[in-house]
Amino acid sequence: MSQTEKTGRRQRRSGAVLLEFLGSMNLAITLLVAIAIASVVGTVLQQNEPYNNYIMKFGPFWFEVFKSLGLFDIYAAPWFLLLLGFLLISTSVCVYRNTPAIIRDMRHFRLGVQEKSLRAFHHRDEWRSPDPAAPLADTLAKRLRRHGYRVRHRQFEGYQMVAAMRGGTSRLGYILSHLSIVVICIGGLLDGNLPLRLAEWRGELKVETRDLAVSQIPPESTLGTDNSSFRGSVTIPEGSRADFVFLGMRDGYLLQKLPFTVALEAFRIEHYPSGMPKSFESDLVIIDEARGEPLRKTIAVNHPWVYKGYAIYQSSFSDGGSRLQLQAWPLDRPATEPLRIDAVVNESSRLSTPRGEYGLEIIDFKPFNVFPVEEAGSKKFNNYGPSVVFKLRAANGEAREYVNYQMPLMVEGRPFLLSGMRATPAEEYRYLHIPLDSDGGIKRFLRFLALAQEKGRISQVAHQQALNELGLTEADPLYRDFTSSMSSLVGLFVEHGIDALVELAEKNVPEEKRNEALSSYIKVVQGVLGTLYVELLREEGVDVAAGIDEQQALYFDEVLNAFSLLGPYGSPLLLRLQQYEHVEASGLQITRAPGQNIVYLGCVMLMAGVFFMFYLHHRRLWLRIEEREGQTHILFAAAAHRERGDFDSEFARLRGDLRHSSSAVLSRI
Repeated sequence: MSQTEKTGRRQRRSGAVLLEFLGSMNLAITLLVAIAIASVVGTVLQQNEPYNNYIMKFGPFWFEVFKSLGLFDIYAAPWFLLLLGFLLISTSVCVYRNTPAIIRDMRHFRLGVQEKSLRAFHHRDEWRSPDPAAPLADTLAKRLRRHGYRVRHRQFEGYQMVAAMRGGTSRLGYILSHLSIVVICIGGLLDGNLPLRLAEWRGELKVETRDLAVSQIPPESTLGTDNSSFRGSVTIPEGSRADFVFLGMRDGYLLQKLPFTVALEAFRIEHYPSGMPKSFESDLVIIDEARGEPLRKTIAVNHPWVYKGYAIYQSSFSDGGSRLQLQAWPLDRPATEPLRIDAVVNESSRLSTPRGEYGLEIIDFKPFNVFPVEEAGSKKFNNYGPSVVFKLRAANGEAREYVNYQMPLMVEGRPFLLSGMRATPAEEYRYLHIPLDSDGGIKRFLRFLALAQEKGRISQVAHQQALNELGLTEADPLYRDFTSSMSSLVGLFVEHGIDALVELAEKNVPEEKRNEALSSYIKVVQGVLGTLYVELLREEGVDVAAGIDEQQALYFDEVLNAFSLLGPYGSPLLLRLQQYEHVEASGLQITRAPGQNIVYLGCVMLMAGVFFMFYLHHRRLWLRIEEREGQTHILFAAAAHRERGDFDSEFARLRGDLRHSSSAVLSRI
């Protein structure tokens, strides 16, 4: 044998081994299990969220582990696409290798089966008949056809063989179920946008991570209208339009251009009594230069608009740039007049405050806020009016987020103005409750805060208490220390809150005496601020000759609670809404999925395959008819592709019919 022939044989053997491996059941099951596990992870773990969300949820260590495994975008991960490709190849090879044999088996009646094999079947019976073999075989064949069987009849040397088959199309179930996997994999690879991934791996495409205006996004982060598959989102305010969407990619995004422009004419939303959205819809206009005349349609949740293969879904809503007129009341110098601020949601501006320059970023605006409340054992819903969410960013870049509610909130029958603060989006809001005066305003609170911040007034009160309550004189050595300590404690409380007094006690007082010292600090603060409060009431014309009443005393306690939190609150301003012009924005998701219909076709094929396999029963019958000793001997045998209980009754019915199929009654052997 020549070397060329040996090489050819080795190559053929290697090819056969490779085909056998790729088409093996073990490989297919392993790939299916791996893809199923990955799909479960992709379902449980929210995909394509900002990386900061994952860091806050899992921590830096597990974030890096999950990121390296591609778990945050599983369906576009290289290993997932590789598994999908291998499953496609494996299933295709399996179909290629087994389909011809399955089709042959569907068409083959197995007329050459041996008598010994027929006698080994579980379902069998034998008879004798006085009728000749050939006419009897024709009669029995006709009987089987009446029962819906396809029949083949052949004369062999010494005997007749009748073979029948029914439900052979059930074998198509195996072909369809395997082909459906191939079709679904092809659709998945198409919608996985493999060309885009390859372009990114080659360095031709770069994910943008900066917050840029659309006009500033570089070309290497922009996809043209020829991109075959994508799923992106865009927020369009009322009266605005867009010809692009953003594709979320790991820690950044890509800009996807559209071959048409989408405009939002109007947005409508309905709410439940609880304040939850009941329904929302958008009146859209598509402007396509290729068409000329604009198209209009209203979309709602689960009712998308499909145009030229692009599906436009209603996915969310948000503020679209409401115009707000605000008053900013300084908390460092509350005696001054408020600043007027004309702001737009999602825009930022600069503010000059006693603490320096701040960036004001208006994040969100809600015209109403509905919260549940318990009244008389039942749950009701109250509307607490508009709210403004904003960030104050200091010169060093540090920012805190605030939410200010504009209508009074009743707490135990007392009205408060509510303002929440958090340092990061991962935190819950910590709320500052500012008590409202009898007029429903905050002017008394601000005047009181102004008095508490006047060091001269604090020193004056401390001087009076030193003289009147302790009997000290200015010449007394303790006088200066006492008044200085009182002024320092009050200033520390007003500027930094109750935490500053706790820290002072921990720093200067032994542990066993800290509670006593802290109680003394609070009494000093209450005494000084209480004197200032009485002076404030006198200035307002309130008669306090007989002391303050219960409501005035309760208000004082509420003010002290608010003062104790002003330091941690950290804002130099308190924003109050004067007027607003509300603008809604519609959140749209636009997709182009050429593989979607292919996947649907694969699912239909899979359902058809399952139906064929489980609901069509493949049955085979044989009648071996032989003349022997002056009589005709009949051997009747049957087999089912899968043994089923109902085949026993069918076999008994067929046997009874066949035994009475000739002019003479068949006698059983």
